[in-house]
Amino acid sequence: KAKNFKGTLKILVKDYLSKYKIGLIIVMLFAAASTVFSIVGPRILGNATTEIFTGIVNKISGGTGINFSKIANILLTLLVLYIISALFSLIQGFTMTGITQKLTYKLRNDIAKKINKLPMNYFDKKTNGEVLSVITNDIDKSIEADYNIEQLTRSEASRYTDKIYEKYGR
Repeated sequence: KAKNFKGTLKILVKDYLSKYKIGLIIVMLFAAASTVFSIVGPRILGNATTEIFTGIVNKISGGTGINFSKIANILLTLLVLYIISALFSLIQGFTMTGITQKLTYKLRNDIAKKINKLPMNYFDKKTNGEVLSVITNDIDKSIEADYNIEQLTRSEASRYTDKIYEKYGR
């Protein structure tokens, strides 16, 4: 755990994440759009179910029955919607993965530069295992932080989109 979490977070945002503002905004937009399409999908599927039910009731009461062309149109619309949602999710994932890889690369380079600046007596006082443990722990934590930022971005975009849809989408 970081000794100074707020300070570490400020450094992470200022020195590392600020370079990727546009990419992070793109990720948020595509995550929100993907979520909207995923939310709307079941409602459209409900229209198909309603159409089937209406057709069965019509058939029982002596009417024409199920309108398969209307159901096909609804399902085609649903298919297009889910394909668009998947594309948005794919674009969002690729963008976030690119940001994560670049960020991890920069963090590793910065760690290597810091190691090179350490005096030799530091290595004399510490065992090889201790030095490697500290370095790998720091790298693992930074990679974990990158992954957590990616997950947080996705979940927050989904959460806010859900709330907006609940309030205004009905």
